[in-house]
Amino acid sequence: MAGPRQSVPRRPTLRDVATAAGVSISTASLVYSGKQGVSDATAERVRAAADQLGYAGPDPRASSLRQGRSGVVAVHVEGTLGYAFQDPYAVSVLDGLAQSLDEVGMGMLLVPEPAGRSEDAARLVGGQAVDAVVFALCGPTRSPLVEQVAARGIPMVGTGAPVDDRVVQLRVDDRGATRRLLDHLLELGHEHVAMLTMPLHPGSQTGPIDLAQVEAASYPDTRDRALAFVDRLGPDRPMVQSASLSIDGSAQAAALLLDADPRPTAVVAQSDLLAAGVIRAAADRGLRVPEDLSVVGFDGVELPWFDGRLTTVEQDGRGKGRRLGELVQRLLAGEAVTDEDHPVRLRIGTTTAPPPRR
Repeated sequence: MAGPRQSVPRRPTLRDVATAAGVSISTASLVYSGKQGVSDATAERVRAAADQLGYAGPDPRASSLRQGRSGVVAVHVEGTLGYAFQDPYAVSVLDGLAQSLDEVGMGMLLVPEPAGRSEDAARLVGGQAVDAVVFALCGPTRSPLVEQVAARGIPMVGTGAPVDDRVVQLRVDDRGATRRLLDHLLELGHEHVAMLTMPLHPGSQTGPIDLAQVEAASYPDTRDRALAFVDRLGPDRPMVQSASLSIDGSAQAAALLLDADPRPTAVVAQSDLLAAGVIRAAADRGLRVPEDLSVVGFDGVELPWFDGRLTTVEQDGRGKGRRLGELVQRLLAGEAVTDEDHPVRLRIGTTTAPPPRR
């Protein structure tokens, strides 16, 4: 037989603090709001009473109900928080977004969604008072968060996903930008070109992929960059999916391309971190970049350990983050906001050259 349930201790309230400090509730409220009109001695007495009672401050949800705003934007991060802080491109987007929101006194609540655990993100967002939701790093085409957030009347901004009319998009032309990379390699004379892709789905495994798998991809950015590869070179050129966006993981995936016969003379990596993995795998095999192998990436981040400069598509992550913040501000101001295209440019570096003579 189950024993009696233990009661949850009641959270101390501002009224409790005011009573313990011998002041009115309005006086205690002034201390926590930071407004003028309370002597230093009284403020110190209120804080001492709060410390003794274990009072952590006003409930932000109650405050948001009174003010109509919480001052917090939920920022959805596909994958774990560890990934978000390891990927320099992700960091640059979050940095730009944080700068933009900070300028208007707003904060961010990071909402991670590890593969297969969408309920974690739903629980985090559902239990918080937020003014807007930003899908800052392009995730799957569909997200259960959209229905939950839309039902609460909260505006949403994305970077190409989730694909839903209720989400204002700041998109990149992934397909067109990748075609420009491929045109650059073709102009140099490369015929044996391969692609290393980001994951097609949450929880995907490293290995070769084909056109049918690409067309069924959950991630629109992965799909569109791979379709550009097929547009230019046809469906039979080698494509390998990397399960990890880390340098170590992508180096293992790149080995499937570099150990093939014939070996490609150029590899199109769908991100700069993947390109770094290709460069590492090439070095492990005694291949020189670009003399023996040309490598291109996508994002435009710096690789401090690499002496050269990667040929890539620059999409200015920090500027992209700032623009996301500006779109949020406009939505909260009641403006009519439509989808936008974020500009990118081809950057020719030192990792591409004509193919070696066979």
